Amino acid sequence: MAETAPGGHPADDPRGLGRGPVRAPGAPRPDDDGGGRVSRTQWKWSALAGMASYLDAGSIVAIGTGLALFQDEMHLSDSGPTGVGALAAIGPNAIGAAVGALVGGRLGDRLGRKRIYQWDLLVYALAVLCIALAVNPAMLFAGTFAVGVAVGADVPTSLALVGEFSPTRARGKLLGFTQVAWNIGPMIVLLLALALSHLDLLGIRIVFLHLVLVAVVTWALRQGMTESARWKAAAAGAAATRVRVRELFHGAHLRAMLWTGGFYVFWGLAAGTAGLFTPYMVRNLGAGDQTTSVALSCAGFVIGIAATVLVYMPFSDRDHLTRRRLWAVGSVTQVISYAIFLWFPFTVPTILLNTFLFGVGAALAGEAFYKTFTQELFPTLLRGTAQGLTFGVARACLGVWSYFVPRLADAGITAIAALLTAFLVISGCVGFFFMPDTAGKTFDRIQTERRGPGLPGAEHA
Repeated sequence: MAETAPGGHPADDPRGLGRGPVRAPGAPRPDDDGGGRVSRTQWKWSALAGMASYLDAGSIVAIGTGLALFQDEMHLSDSGPTGVGALAAIGPNAIGAAVGALVGGRLGDRLGRKRIYQWDLLVYALAVLCIALAVNPAMLFAGTFAVGVAVGADVPTSLALVGEFSPTRARGKLLGFTQVAWNIGPMIVLLLALALSHLDLLGIRIVFLHLVLVAVVTWALRQGMTESARWKAAAAGAAATRVRVRELFHGAHLRAMLWTGGFYVFWGLAAGTAGLFTPYMVRNLGAGDQTTSVALSCAGFVIGIAATVLVYMPFSDRDHLTRRRLWAVGSVTQVISYAIFLWFPFTVPTILLNTFLFGVGAALAGEAFYKTFTQELFPTLLRGTAQGLTFGVARACLGVWSYFVPRLADAGITAIAALLTAFLVISGCVGFFFMPDTAGKTFDRIQTERRGPGLPGAEHA
């Protein structure tokens, strides 16, 4: 039997007879015959690719943690073009990431995963350094936008790489592992912020310097990663000349984009508010001081890690019915998490309950499933583009929403809680009732079932 390269394509033999892409020495070797064993190299590469999620979420929470402090230091208003709403709207949680994802996702499909994930972290490091050293609003806003662009470009390309070297029955596990990194980033940021809270804004600047260091180290470690063999096979194949972006806007691909984008947009509005504005609202609505706000947010990410490791990673690859059950439980839990603010006051006990319920629910019906399905539903040469589009639209919508959150928060928690509850109901229903059956199937089988054999895009899935 021919050796299998990442993505399930036969590797070239030593004579170079052209039976598929050459698997680089040490590159992850997936098991596309239905197995789910994960090699040490696959864990390692998943961790390095998942650092995109660490840096993405870490920067979001770092900005959120320091939002009120930057506001006081630089005399920013709640709203307006130089207010905290505008700052939140252009950063890694929103419009900046949208721009980066739209550009980076497409370039990753056209030029390869490695060219994007190898260099965008240097842009990230410089941008975060600009925030850390910011002495005026111009530096703060420029750095925040550039950070968003950098993480937006990294996320779709890094996740595509993970999906393309993952074993068929371990895609959810490895993509869920990147979600652990998404939770660890904010947790480390919040713990640092908590430890340094007595330094006020200086403590937040040190937190941003930690992200600079992590980005540079990750960039150095990624130099040992190779290009996705599945992408190389698809790019070299005859089908590559027939792949056009317009394929995403009709048929099965359009349905997949509307579904993944639909539930992710509405879920992202709630998740983005929780990650970016919880410390801000805790402090500004009088529920606690800076230390309390940071501690409450940190608890949510710890809960998210536990739920992802103990529930999502072991069960998400089992079968379609299990995925729907996970989604149902997660969706109901998240809806309850914000509905409680409609009846109970915005105090520490209620916020703790909200934090627990949302942390568990988001692990089961949130970004981990979005990451998994966006890899499974699109062919290789459109995978990054499709994810860049849906990720970009979601972050753009979150940017618009973030602009108004500080103004809504001034009136109390009720209006925000009601809207977030509605958003989570929509996300839960869309995800549950229209979830496709892709669990445990190879990329090639999924594309053949969704598009039919012989149709453009079914090849080199």
